[in-house]
Amino acid sequence: MKKAVILSVLIIICVPLFSQESDTLVKPVDEEKHRNNEFMTLFGHNRPGGAYGAFSTGYSQIAGEHAVMFGGKFEWIAAQSFGFGFGGKGFINEYHYEPNINRDAFLTGGYGGLYIEPILLPRFPIHVAFPVLFGAGGISYITKDGEFNENFIEESEAILVVEPSAELEFNITRHFRLAFGAAYLFTTPFDIGSAQPSVVSSKSLEGWNYNITFKFGKF
Repeated sequence: MKKAVILSVLIIICVPLFSQESDTLVKPVDEEKHRNNEFMTLFGHNRPGGAYGAFSTGYSQIAGEHAVMFGGKFEWIAAQSFGFGFGGKGFINEYHYEPNINRDAFLTGGYGGLYIEPILLPRFPIHVAFPVLFGAGGISYITKDGEFNENFIEESEAILVVEPSAELEFNITRHFRLAFGAAYLFTTPFDIGSAQPSVVSSKSLEGWNYNITFKFGKF
């Protein structure tokens, strides 16, 4: 009887101790596995999400003149490493004197469509992404009448576009990413001012543009 009591006491004492030791052995493994499934931000670990909206601002040269670009997009993220969605960009270059028509003029327009975005190493706080835009848009050639101080649309053209990009992304927080990117715009051929020496062609619009993008969502 005494042996049974002593054995029972030992079991009561040892079982909690063994259970506690088992938890200490298993818990780090589970935590490590969980942390490996998370991605990191600049302020620590966070869980992945599934969609975001973004707006961007940038710079380019269009027809040899400085130009401002602005845009926005919405994307879903699959498997943390592939985004797809819709968006677009607008642009306007600065007023400049156009000798062919003896007036001040500028170009403005925009384009948009489908975005496809592979993302490399998304769990790391700093990583890269490669968005590609397939879409359509238009460009307008606008002149300014000095006498009446009014703008006139001289001619417009519709275009198809492809714009591959490369972005360096920073996971700032769970719901905010900041990206610095460069993109190259390709367009279908067009000419504006065909009745006189061509004022603007596809070569005037094609080229590099540089953007800062602010992304908000659940990553």
